[in-house]
Amino acid sequence: MKLIKKILLWITGLIIIVNLIVVVSGNAYVYKAMIYQYAGIDDYNLFENRVVKAGKHIPIPNAVCYNKINLSDEFRKYLLESGTIALLVLKNDSVYYEEYWDGHDSSTISNSFSVAKSIVSILIGIAIDEGKIKSVDQKVSDFIPEYAGGLNEQLSIKHLLTMSAGFDWCEEYESLFGQTTKAYYGRNLKKILLQLKVINTPGKTFVYQSSNQLVLAYILEKVTGMKLSEYASEKLWKPLGAKNDALWSLDKKEGFEKAFCCFNSNARDFSRIGLLYLHGGVYNGQRIISEEYVEESFEPASLVDENGNKFEHYGYSWWLSTIENKTFYLARGILGQYIMIFPDENMVSVRLGKESPEKNGLSACDYIAMHILKEFGNIGYVSDNK
Repeated sequence: MKLIKKILLWITGLIIIVNLIVVVSGNAYVYKAMIYQYAGIDDYNLFENRVVKAGKHIPIPNAVCYNKINLSDEFRKYLLESGTIALLVLKNDSVYYEEYWDGHDSSTISNSFSVAKSIVSILIGIAIDEGKIKSVDQKVSDFIPEYAGGLNEQLSIKHLLTMSAGFDWCEEYESLFGQTTKAYYGRNLKKILLQLKVINTPGKTFVYQSSNQLVLAYILEKVTGMKLSEYASEKLWKPLGAKNDALWSLDKKEGFEKAFCCFNSNARDFSRIGLLYLHGGVYNGQRIISEEYVEESFEPASLVDENGNKFEHYGYSWWLSTIENKTFYLARGILGQYIMIFPDENMVSVRLGKESPEKNGLSACDYIAMHILKEFGNIGYVSDNK
């Protein structure tokens, strides 16, 4: 009996010591990571959030043929099996198709994950238009003194936008102690971004790193004197006529936005971002961002991948893809959150969901884009809306 008590005391002591080490080392975030295990579309409920306020609502009209087009059985089957919660298709600035699943509707918000990276890129473009940032070629060290010296001093805004910063950052999602996991569940994002080191010459190699958007967000906060969510509200969300307030999740109460992810909204309001870029930075007759910046956002950066092969699928935090000889652009989140822009068809589509499985050898975004083009791309112009 005494031996059992000693063993229990020893185990208890070990648990206490381990927990003390975890807390003192700044890794207390692992408890939340262990509890929730996988990121989900409703994770805004786990975090503190800052409101991205909407202003005067500008309705998006429905087309005459609104919801009169049936999805193919194959496409519908995929959408259901992949946990789709929203599909929206707009053509000629009108809604042609809209459907929701799993208890969601047109006002239900959900996490867009890395779609937020494209939103941060838009805000950078607006800040450049306003003269708060000279250009995409301005050095990061001009804004962040901690980046003076070494390879960090070579880093520019453009390198961050194009995922060619060369940081000492491993974009790993499975490891409990991985940098992305710590950023997602942790409570001190500014500390993380100020400690980043550039270890490879910037502007050469495409390496996807969520850390880049943290640095961009910090720069925006410094040059605007506003929180990222406040700037997004005043310069983007209100001018777009969003119907609902959005939420941007924070690292802690009154803290810093998780700028690489975690902008929470709904399909209809997300579609406004697609319409803005479809029309070269103009929405509802108002210029929100320069046409030049929008065009540059869709130009592939002159980079190679980690194997030395030419990489032409990324611009200023926007993805570029081609399916069935049609080029389209998209903001993309890890669980299949897509804002897709099809310039030739004057069309925008939003898909929100819980999974993004490949299908028939195609990535989820390419498979969905293929069906959007096939099932909606051949529709003629409809001038009258209901």
